Order: sequence, then C-alpha cells, then structure tokens
Amino acid sequence: MFLLIFFLIGIKGFSQEAYFVDGFHGGIWGHYPKGYTEYIISQMEKNPHWKLNLEIEPETWDRVANIDIDSYNKLQAYFEDQSVDSRVEYVNPTYGQAYMFNISGESIIRQFSYGIKKLKNHFPNITFNTYSSEEPCFTSALPQILLSYGINNASLKNPNTCWGGYTRAHGGELVNWIGPDGSSLVTVPRYKIENLTPGSTWETIGNSNSLEYINAAFNYGIESPVGMCLQDAGWELGPWLKGKHYNPSIYTTWHHYFSEVANPENITDWNFNQEDVLVSLVWGSQVLQKIAQQVRVAENNLLQAEKIAVMQNLGKGKTYPTAEFDRGWEELLLAQHHDCWIVPYNGKSGDNWADKVVNWTKTANAASANIIENDSVGQFIKIYNSSGFERNELVSLKLSKDLVGHPVSVADANGLTLGSQRINEQKLLFRANIPSYGYKVFQIKKGERTAKDGASINKNEFGDYLLDTNLYKLKIDGKSGTIKSLIGKKLDGKEFIDQVSSQKFNSLRGNFFNKGFRSNIEEPAKITILENGKDRIKISIETLLVNNPVIQTITLSQNEPRIDFKLHIDWQENIGIGDFKEKADESNPLRKAFYNDKYKLLNLFPLNLKDQKVFKNAPFDVMQSQLDNTFFDSWDSIKNNIILDWVDVTDGEEKYGCALFSDHTTTYAHAKDFPLALNVQYSGKGLWGQNYTLKGPTEINYSLLPHKGNWRSARIWKENQRIKEPFKTVTLSEMPEESEKSFLSVDKSGWILSSVYQKDGDTFIRIFNAEGDENSGRLNFGFDPGQVTLMELNGREIGNLQIKEEDGNFFLKTAMPQFGFRTLKINIK
Repeated sequence: MFLLIFFLIGIKGFSQEAYFVDGFHGGIWGHYPKGYTEYIISQMEKNPHWKLNLEIEPETWDRVANIDIDSYNKLQAYFEDQSVDSRVEYVNPTYGQAYMFNISGESIIRQFSYGIKKLKNHFPNITFNTYSSEEPCFTSALPQILLSYGINNASLKNPNTCWGGYTRAHGGELVNWIGPDGSSLVTVPRYKIENLTPGSTWETIGNSNSLEYINAAFNYGIESPVGMCLQDAGWELGPWLKGKHYNPSIYTTWHHYFSEVANPENITDWNFNQEDVLVSLVWGSQVLQKIAQQVRVAENNLLQAEKIAVMQNLGKGKTYPTAEFDRGWEELLLAQHHDCWIVPYNGKSGDNWADKVVNWTKTANAASANIIENDSVGQFIKIYNSSGFERNELVSLKLSKDLVGHPVSVADANGLTLGSQRINEQKLLFRANIPSYGYKVFQIKKGERTAKDGASINKNEFGDYLLDTNLYKLKIDGKSGTIKSLIGKKLDGKEFIDQVSSQKFNSLRGNFFNKGFRSNIEEPAKITILENGKDRIKISIETLLVNNPVIQTITLSQNEPRIDFKLHIDWQENIGIGDFKEKADESNPLRKAFYNDKYKLLNLFPLNLKDQKVFKNAPFDVMQSQLDNTFFDSWDSIKNNIILDWVDVTDGEEKYGCALFSDHTTTYAHAKDFPLALNVQYSGKGLWGQNYTLKGPTEINYSLLPHKGNWRSARIWKENQRIKEPFKTVTLSEMPEESEKSFLSVDKSGWILSSVYQKDGDTFIRIFNAEGDENSGRLNFGFDPGQVTLMELNGREIGNLQIKEEDGNFFLKTAMPQFGFRTLKINIK
C-alpha cells in the first residue's frame, strides 16, 4: 500500500504540465550564418512538436530571400498561419534589437515601426501579439508603446543571456505590467522564485525547465510555469530541452501560452519602474561613451530635421525627403543595436561594432544635414525653433567673409537693432525670440550695437574668479579651479554648493591602478577668460590629472538658467581606472572591476541640499529613485544607476534642487554620504575579459540647472528639449514675404512636441505629457489642418478630433495622462 501511494503521488506530481518558449535570437548583424534558414526548416520538419519564437533582425530576410529562396518560401508558409496554434511567432519585431532603456522614446517607436514594416514586406500575414527578448531589452514605458502597436502581451524574462542585466524578480504566473502612464499589459515576469543561477554571471534557473525551477514554481502557486531560451542563431542544437528537465514540458509560442494556457484570473498589478530594469554595461569606458554620444547626436539631428522639413513643406511646399529620412533612421536604429553597446570590440579590425556605429550614425547625420541648406550667401538669417513653445535664446552666428573684420549688428524684420556680442572676428552672438514650432528672419547690418548691462567676469584680491549674471554669482577657486560658490540670485539667494564637503565641486576624482585615488586639484590650475561680454561669459580651467592635461570650460549667459560645461581630457597613455586591476584568473566570477562606479573617474557635485531626493528621466518617464546608493560590485547585485538625459537632486522638502544633464547615456553616482557625480571614465577589463582602453582624448558636455521646487515646477523636461533641439539657422539672400511664422503651439507647459513627420502624404504630430496636468490642453495651428485624426502607432484610427476656428485661427483640445503621448494625423485640405 505504501509503495502504491508513493507511486500515485509521483504520477500526480509529474502529470502537471510545464511549458517552454524556444526559438532563435540574432540576425545578419549579430549572427545568422548562410544556410541557417534551411537548418531551421529542417528541424521544424524533423520535430513536429517544436514551436519557434523568433527575434531575428528584420533586415536578415532581405539576404535570405536572395540566397535561399526555397527555405525562405517555406518559412513564409509557416507564417501564413498566425492563429494561436501556429508553430511560429515573431516576438521582437524591432529593427535593431535595442536595449530600449538607453535611447529616447521616439527612437523606441521607430524601432518598432521600421521593423514591423520590413517584416510585413516579407511575411504579409504576420501578426504581433507578444513582446519578448533574449537580452534585457526593456524599459518602463513599453506597455503604452506595445499596446498602441496592437501587442497585448509581454515577457520580462531573459534567462539565458543576463550578462548585461535582468529584470527584478517579482510575482507569479502573470502580472499586469503597469506603465508610467497607467497602461496595463498582461505579462509573464521573471518569477519571484526565478533565482539567478549560483556561480553564474549570465543565467537564471528558468532557462531549461529544471526540476528545481518548475517545482519551485508549483510550490509558489504557479499553475503553468514557463521557461525560456531564444537560442543564438547559428547554434545547431535543435529543440533546446535535453537531459534532466521537468517532464512533461511542452513547447509553446508566447501567443499560445497567453491565449490557451496561462490562468487569466487573479493577476496581480505591478507598477514597474525603471529601477526594476537591472542593467550593467561597461559604463564610463571610452568606447561606450563615444557610441552613446554618436547615437545621441544622430537621434537628436533626425528628429529635429524631420520637424524642420515639415515646416519647409507646409511653408514653401518643399518636398519632404521621405527616402533620405528612412535610410537615416534605419542606419541609426542599427547603431542602437544591443551588441553595439555590450560587445563594441567584437568583429574584424576596422569593422567591429564600434566602427559600424561610426558609419551608421554618419549616414543618419548626412540625412539630417541635407535639410538645413543655405539659399545663398546673404545678409538675412532665418532661425528655426523646432520645439512646441516660444523661446528666447542666444544665437551664435558665423559671419560671411565680406563681414569679417567689420562692425556688425542684427535687426529684426521691423528694423529694430538688437543687442549683440562679438565673439571673435568670424562669430557674432545675439539674443533671438523665436515663435513656437516656427521661424523668424533677421537681417545682419554693418554697425555695432552691444548690450549696456549684463554678465561679467572679475578677479578678486584673493585670486578667485567671480562670474556674474542676472541669475547667478559663481566663484571659482583661483588655485584649484573648482567652484567654491554658486548662488542663485533669483532663487532666494540660495547657496547651492555644500561648503563643508570634503569633495570639491566640479572636481575629478578616481582610483588609478597602482596609484590610488587621484584628483585634478593636486596641482595649481591655470585659468583663462575666453569670453567676457554682456550676453555670455566663458572661462577655461586647465589642470593635470596624473600628468594628463585636463581642460574644463564653463559658460554662463545673461537670462540663461542653465550653466554649461565642457570637459576635455588629453590622455597621454592607456592608464587603468576603476575598482581594481582585474586578472584572468579572478577567484570570484561575480565580481567585476567595471561594476563599482565609486572607483571610476567621477565629476563631483556636492550640493547644499538636506535629505536629498533623486529624480531621473527615462524614455517617456520620470521616477523618484528608491536607491539608498548607486553602488554595487557583483553581477548578482546589479542596480539601475543610469542617467539617460538628466538626474535632478532636491532637498527632502523639494524646495530647491539642481539638475544634471548629460550629453550621452551613462551612469551617475549618489548616496546619503556620497555627492551627486557623473561617471567620466573607466579603463580596464570589461565583459568576457575584454580590455577597455583609452585611445586619444575624452570629451563630454554636461550642464547644471539650479532651481526652486522639483523637476516639474522647474520644467526640466522642457529644458532638456532646448538642449537637444538648439536653434537652426539658414542664410537667405533676401527677406522672405513672411518674416515670422508659428506652425503649431501648445498651451500646456508640460506638453512636449515629441515629433513631427510626414508619411504617405499625411503629417503626423506626437505630443508627450511630461509634467502631469491631465486636463484638456489646446493645440494651436498656424494653418488650416483639415481633418485631424487620433491614431494608434500601428495605423489604426481611434477617432476624429474636432477642429475649431476662432478669428481665423485653428485649434483643437485634447487630453492625455501624465507620461502619456498622443499621435495625431493631419490630412491638410
């Protein structure tokens, strides 16, 4: 009887079914050997129980269609059936398999739009039901984006490729992934019981349906647990499950699992935030730093060029260059590929991932540069403002040869001469007020007019340099070159620098192998005044960092709340910087030198803010950090300490704050006992023992913005758009008939004009609600927009919006939640 009972219990225990998501990951840029489609088809025919989930770069099928038409046709036939019983599902249709957390929300939208378009060209009946990735390609705002593309489910697992990170373990069989805008997406999480594999630096226990994993899931109350591995394309292992694994384990597509298997009842909500994406790349390494900068520049250029091209089309009827933009975006999307960021050195010399990024972003930038073209050499200047709000800013203008050496000034269309500042013989600086999403034309005239009162730099009796504008008093230590004091004149006279901190403000400090912690304030600084005009002042600080020349440039402008910095380090040798010099036989495989930012070269900003809070932006999101500190030193303790565009530190009452803006995605440092800092440099061993070296100079740009209140009241997102979309100028030979024009404006201060572009003869406008006022807002048009339709990203029309006319002006009203976006299609009459 005892044996019979034991036998029956055993049968019952193993009769409960588990599921497994198998398939392939890669593509022609990552890995997809010739003839591999034939191998996939042969395995499908050999194993009729097998089902495939594909994450293959869409461009791959262009080549397969040319070199293996028979296998290509057979794969097309599999995609004819896209029901829940289909044997194939495309789970990541993005064009370049980007990480998502390191690029803009607009880039994420384009990743899907261009990828889906390419895949539909090859597989006309294809549908997209689930988002899943073999890498940690996740970000908090994905639910809103995925749902708008008609993708109703997602997986937050990447159990077989976790070198670059993983999501936080949370929940059971299903969760409602709640995005920052409130969008809810039914998702399979990395289960609470899905532990990291002991001793591993790349996998969780969910990658092979082990008995340990499945039984732990059953005990946790998960009725139908699922494991996953999207094999690297190129592996010839057939169905993944082999050896000791739970049986019965049934191969499934994600679509089938969500539709037919998973229990839709008792789903818990998870307000997933950006710090639930636990990721770590070799941040601070020079190669990754340059990749991030190149991608950021190209991304900003394309989005701004699209906006200006639409203005030119609406204003002058100039043809919108669709083909050039498409090619530019496709190249940029490939530069955002996760392999560019995690294995930049992989590939042949001269053609590794980092080299590819240089070429890809060069193509993207060329597509943008062609938009802003001078009509001719002339005395009229047309200035474009591509943002959705009116701006009054300084413009730096390069003078034509006939004006070099002559006194010149600038006048508006009414002949009113504006104050200006001569930077040098070839450049002029003046302040221009440009209407929202529009332009204004100015004339360059001979004769000079400078501002009477304004900014200044003076040196006091102690040798310190005093930089003064109508907004700030900034004092630079004449010996060290660090900033001793920063007072906000219109911020209640607040001193923003911690006067008792042992760290010096805007100083560099890091741990150099065999040299210990070193700083650039160990020897006297050389300080030079570069500009000392009434509109703008600029100062250069030259120091040494372990015998490597450092130049820090600080720029302040009258009426400008942002303080801009440029850092240039002229490395004389490849020198190790970081926690420790890592050896090949390191005894603890979990600990890596590049993890711990505390030992990297940091730019330090000790702020006079009590009980500090940290806020930071992410794609279409802002969150308050919950980290006690940003530091970790092992793979199993990774944190999200990324600065995408900006980090804002306030006091505990959010009465005052200071935002730090970065020109590239990297990491920041902060703790209760450690000041805000920007990661400037790491040099040493990285992933897979690759040596991340210093080759030539390092140059980065960053900005500070002291303010009252929190990031919302300080309009930090709007300030970031000013950085990303500076005024663009065009030289004209004559004054145009219309010297000033606003094509579009929004009356909500927190609404951001995210993108404006044209497609198939229609104009599309996307508005993002960054600050949270969910009441209706008004969009004002400088033209008759005709029919305006609210759209989903997949092209589905939600409904028409009512256009009203008032005194010849057209406008509409709409609403959206905080961190939500709305896409409008305009069919101009």
